[in-house]
Amino acid sequence: MGPILIFDKSVLQSLNVDEANLFDHFYLTNITPLFFIETLADLEKEVRIGRTPEDIVGNLALKTPDMHSKQNIHHRTLLEGELAGLPGSIDMSYGRPHIGGGRTVELAGKTGTIFQPSPEEEAMLRWQNHDFLQLERQRAKKWRESLSNINFEDQYQFFQSFFPISKPKTLPDVKRLVDFHIDEPDQEKLLVFGLTLIGTSQEFLRDVVVRWRNVGKPPIRLFAPYFTYVLSVDLFFYIAIAADLISRGRASHKIDIAYLYYLPFCMVFTSNDNLHAKIAPFFLRNNQTFILGTEIKEDLVKLDAYYSTFSPEILERGIMSFARRPPHDNSFLITRLWNKHMNKDWKDEENVASKPVVGAADKIMKMMRDLKDNGVPVPDSTVISSDQEGHSMIIERKVLAKKGKWPRFPKEMLDAHEETRRGDLNQVDF
Repeated sequence: MGPILIFDKSVLQSLNVDEANLFDHFYLTNITPLFFIETLADLEKEVRIGRTPEDIVGNLALKTPDMHSKQNIHHRTLLEGELAGLPGSIDMSYGRPHIGGGRTVELAGKTGTIFQPSPEEEAMLRWQNHDFLQLERQRAKKWRESLSNINFEDQYQFFQSFFPISKPKTLPDVKRLVDFHIDEPDQEKLLVFGLTLIGTSQEFLRDVVVRWRNVGKPPIRLFAPYFTYVLSVDLFFYIAIAADLISRGRASHKIDIAYLYYLPFCMVFTSNDNLHAKIAPFFLRNNQTFILGTEIKEDLVKLDAYYSTFSPEILERGIMSFARRPPHDNSFLITRLWNKHMNKDWKDEENVASKPVVGAADKIMKMMRDLKDNGVPVPDSTVISSDQEGHSMIIERKVLAKKGKWPRFPKEMLDAHEETRRGDLNQVDF
């Protein structure tokens, strides 16, 4: 698994299946809820003759990372938890996914948090076979209808009142104006405005303001860092529209800007969207990178050509064996990104495994199965740190044994896999 990366739909659309396999292999992708929504919404998209909406969604589902991927919690859930003062902080410094739904168990002094497939992950498997629920089709239709009803004219007029003297002339001017408003002296006014802008109920708004007062009325940046971040993104977007620096004629801009709500939870953000290219750099940390999707595509094409020169004997071992790490050649974008974002000693490991290692994997799998089947649930009140010694994270999922032209696993591993022997030979349970 490589750098933690968030992508938008435009990037995946540009890849073929072979490239998507390499994309999944070399990056740990953090899949946002927006991606699932946008993908499903294509069921109501007008397409050219010769293709159906089901073809488009099914193809996207096939290319969606299923091995090295995690699904981030919806930003609304994160906001509500932070504003309500629930235990657990939202980490925005490292760029890790925030995932939910796990259950923690303990066995023989060891603990583990087990995550079963989410409804979205299970849906992706169905969508690959053009199997769509009627409810999903209805949601796709409502999504398209709601998108067509977005109108920025009211916001265009309202946010012009945020200009102290004159309209900002550049996007850097907009960012400075956003920071000015975030740090305004009347922080209670800012808190109430922000809560109203994101659409909280009046009851929840009152509860949050009371909690803020009870903890001493600290700056909003300290009281609710993630809320402050999301509010900054929204203010930037609306002020830029009011300043005629972003077009108010494209309803899809509201969806595009929402991807930035998840920017704190990655190391690399990639997109082919012009709006992302313009705005994302203003919200990146120093330890993050924005890459155009076209650059990712070019690098995957180059990687595909590189590995195609390997002998059939090596390739049949599976990508997990013949491409354990990226090439040690800095002409590859993936190599430069690993150099920047991964542990500095990653190059010390062999790029190609001399032989498949099945025994070690079997031992790990047995330990995880014992923990899953025999572990005792840990009470919710018990705090378990994910970096605690002896703690494991187990993510259950079905993955394709082969995606594109190369197998993903050594034949010996597949032959030894119980689920593969008795089930779908192109699907493996982990």
